[in-house]
Amino acid sequence: MNPVRVRFAPSPTGPLHIGGLRTALYNYLLARRTGGTFILRIEDTDQKRYVEGAEDYIMEALEWCGISPDESPRKGGNYGPYRQSERRDIYARYVKELLDNGSAYLAFDTEEELTERREQEKAAGNHNFRYDASTRDSMRNSLSLSEGETKALLEAKTPHVVRFRIDPGETVSFTDTVREEVSFQSNELGDQVLMKADGLPTYHLANIVDDHLMEITHVIRGEEWLPSTALHVLLYRAFGWEAPVFAHLPLLLNPNGKGKLSKRKGADLGFPVFPLEWNDPVKEETFAGFREDGYLPEAVVNFLSLLGWNPGTEQEVFSLEELTQAFSLDRITKSGARFDIEKGKWFNQQYLIATDDAVLAPLVLEQFAAAGHTIDLPKATTITGLLKERVHLLPEFVSNGSYFVGPVTEYEEKPIRKKWKPDNRAAFNEMADDLTALSDWSAATIKETVVAFMGRHELGFGAVLPIIRVAVSGSVQGPDAFEILEAVGREESVTRLRKGYDAFDAIKAA
Repeated sequence: MNPVRVRFAPSPTGPLHIGGLRTALYNYLLARRTGGTFILRIEDTDQKRYVEGAEDYIMEALEWCGISPDESPRKGGNYGPYRQSERRDIYARYVKELLDNGSAYLAFDTEEELTERREQEKAAGNHNFRYDASTRDSMRNSLSLSEGETKALLEAKTPHVVRFRIDPGETVSFTDTVREEVSFQSNELGDQVLMKADGLPTYHLANIVDDHLMEITHVIRGEEWLPSTALHVLLYRAFGWEAPVFAHLPLLLNPNGKGKLSKRKGADLGFPVFPLEWNDPVKEETFAGFREDGYLPEAVVNFLSLLGWNPGTEQEVFSLEELTQAFSLDRITKSGARFDIEKGKWFNQQYLIATDDAVLAPLVLEQFAAAGHTIDLPKATTITGLLKERVHLLPEFVSNGSYFVGPVTEYEEKPIRKKWKPDNRAAFNEMADDLTALSDWSAATIKETVVAFMGRHELGFGAVLPIIRVAVSGSVQGPDAFEILEAVGREESVTRLRKGYDAFDAIKAA
């Protein structure tokens, strides 16, 4: 068998949906698993829907996830160009081949004529007009017109399209790796447009020609393309080419399991459906991205890999290398995959925990900087180690650890009302004095000092630690209290203790 060559072929009509990213990932995994080649091809023949910046967005998203193509518009390769808009002459040659062998024909019908015909059919009770074998003879095309009429229209440079000629009564069958044997009736297809009036091909023609010339062995794409595959199989036959292996992926479903995952649903429920933030230049809207929301790319890849693929084991956390070794097309599921964003957060937490503090710290530093806090890398590393098991997303290092970089402005009142006794104020002032006198400000020494204080005053941890925690961080939740004190610093910690006592007295008196 020929070496595996797969392609991811998005259209630059907007941002890369997370479902598209999963398609790219599965193609990448198959290529790496087999020692094959992963290609990025930009299908930009729909110039009316082209969006500035979308192509760069697609490439940046793939790079962020670590699924870089081997051949692409940027990297080049031996099968380029890798943008369809740069392959116009290639498509023209193959359209001519289909016209010459009778598999295609010229159609001169204007949009107005097509609209009028649809309305006529609708008035007659046919709401599904289709340009096909049953209607083509009554339309303006090179099959219904005489050779002279067709020639005259061409000489007059009359705008026209090229349509694929599909004969009725044929069963089109093909094998899909995910769905096994699939069949369609040719009567259901219609004579699809292959070349538009502007000389650019439609998706169907360009897709087939490019896949053949780029020697694509496996076509892995979303199940929304399954109905088009019968047409593609017929095109392969018309050219006399062997079709690739097909694998149509299940849909990504909304969190409730109903309907295809949409950007609107994500926006409504507060989670991203794009890998990177997208600023729509047309509608002037901004949509959240996994990167900006604080996900690590490795976690996103791991999360996506299991939405439609089952490794056949209980293992859930996979590195990209492990995914490569485990991946196979025959374990892709048929049913749609529910998009559980809470599971996505869980994956991100696992990767935060597993990442070395020194590696994660620069990202944490960026989060604090974005929130207006200036800290150095050593402090960011300390905060990372203290909080990474308690957060799911990168911004939570700031929201959960604001007390590391700024004063406490609000206190959790319940533990104060339960634990604080104004009569013990003098004793707690003594503890603050003991801490002020320390020359070694480490968690271990701080603990020794507090334990000694507790012994002198016959106080237990339950009476002392909640007071320290709330005074220094505002809450009884969080990492080890003594490590918090070490990270906050001696002078600031003692200041917060004394200020906290005043606040606690006021709360108890209220």
